[in-house]
Amino acid sequence: MGRLVAAHGAAGALACVRAGRWPGEFAAAERARAGRRESDLERRLESWRARLPLVDPGRDLAATERAGARVVVPGDPGWPTQLDDLGDARPLILWLRGDAEFRFACLRSVAIVGSRACTAYGAQVAADFAGTLSERGWTVVSGGAYGIDGAAHRGALSGGAPTVCVLACGVDVPYPAGHTHLFDAIRADGVLVSESPPGARPARTRFLVRNRVIAALSRGTLVVEAAIRSGALNTAAHAADLSRHVAAVPGPVTSELSAGCHRLLRESAATCVTTPEELIELIGEMGGDLAPVRRAPTLPLDTLSPEARRVLDALPARGGAGPATIAIAAGLPLTDALAHLGHLSAIGQARQTPQGWRRRPTPPP
Repeated sequence: MGRLVAAHGAAGALACVRAGRWPGEFAAAERARAGRRESDLERRLESWRARLPLVDPGRDLAATERAGARVVVPGDPGWPTQLDDLGDARPLILWLRGDAEFRFACLRSVAIVGSRACTAYGAQVAADFAGTLSERGWTVVSGGAYGIDGAAHRGALSGGAPTVCVLACGVDVPYPAGHTHLFDAIRADGVLVSESPPGARPARTRFLVRNRVIAALSRGTLVVEAAIRSGALNTAAHAADLSRHVAAVPGPVTSELSAGCHRLLRESAATCVTTPEELIELIGEMGGDLAPVRRAPTLPLDTLSPEARRVLDALPARGGAGPATIAIAAGLPLTDALAHLGHLSAIGQARQTPQGWRRRPTPPP
């Protein structure tokens, strides 16, 4: 359909469907494409014709107005041009419901997706990532489902930036019903998006089809928790096909809900991220959104010179030893050993007892 509309326009494509005939040169090109047979083309055309009696643009426009929604099509000022990267699979129209400016909200956006039956760990990670991203001015895009999607939207709402929810049903249909209040909050601070007209009910195929929109709207896709058979991996595959960044959060190796994430990481299909800052570095501006390098805390022993370490190693843990004995064990002149013993005593690593010098016991953490 995308290729037909591109070649003959929306009105021309509708006329072809109504007439039940493919344009001659277009049909020839389609037959040559991937070796399609005439019967395949006829079945596709008949499937479209069978749905024509259900089409009522006037009813759809009235329902759009009642829902307080609006529509955008390719070429409109409010159309996100990154959707054009989908080529022939680009949506022909989108319904929007919400106060946020759709195109502007998607300029700096990241998709967060994952399992519906997520763990407490996954929900916390998704919410923490989304909250930090939102505080940094990034729009979070997800699908509004239970589990990781819902946690991501809630986290984003806490940060101040808009959140975008791409639905597999009409923008006036609260699915899942348990997220009715969440959808109300998204409309107030973000936008609900759908390819389907108001009133359209969710269907399995629509969930898979909408995943390409989630991937295309965002600079990158983060998979928080995903089983081996997960719709989130479908979104990640679309992102990879569009040359978008794909990232995954590792989970416990014993968790089946993280098996999909681990497969992405093992196959180098995704970048491992463990903090929001690492994700921003991946999808942000090169050189401008660098994550801080995570370092271990500096301990007093880290500042010791090699000679001082040798003196410290020569100190007994019990009893005591004289400076000469310590100097011989450390392989240093006596004067140097005495100087290092004084320094070690000052920083609390050695002490002098009646039996001689000894290592000071390390206090418990």
